[in-house]
Amino acid sequence: MMILVSQAPFDPGAQANRFHTSHSEAGAMVSFTGLVRSDPRDPITALILECYENLARNELAAIRDAAIARFTLIDAAIIHRHGRLVPGEPIMMVATLSAHRQAAFDGAQFLMDYLKTDAPFWKQEETAQGLRWVDAKPADDAARDRWTR
Repeated sequence: MMILVSQAPFDPGAQANRFHTSHSEAGAMVSFTGLVRSDPRDPITALILECYENLARNELAAIRDAAIARFTLIDAAIIHRHGRLVPGEPIMMVATLSAHRQAAFDGAQFLMDYLKTDAPFWKQEETAQGLRWVDAKPADDAARDRWTR
């Protein structure tokens, strides 16, 4: 099981390689890496994520377990950083392994949608004008809710 919550940077390629080589029975792997972005129309200098690491690990493990059960995944990995991150840095990664591609794609999408809404991270954007909290977006809730139909 791979759940990692850390302030330390990570190498998405190295993590994906390490993850899939431990499962020779897999026929498909899907990975997604989220990056800190800065909109040129409203730039940020950093994204600051706060969390309680133990709570975050437990919640991510529950989301991971739900994806494995729902999509019959061989394995799933979640990496999520916290602390101060600058635009362009990897902030999170999910990877799924399955016998066939569709389950791997669906499992990864499920993980991403639930992480965006249900993972216990609080976000602030650092701008030239100061800090501002990042509000939840209705579109993110709608993406997550499609899995409950």
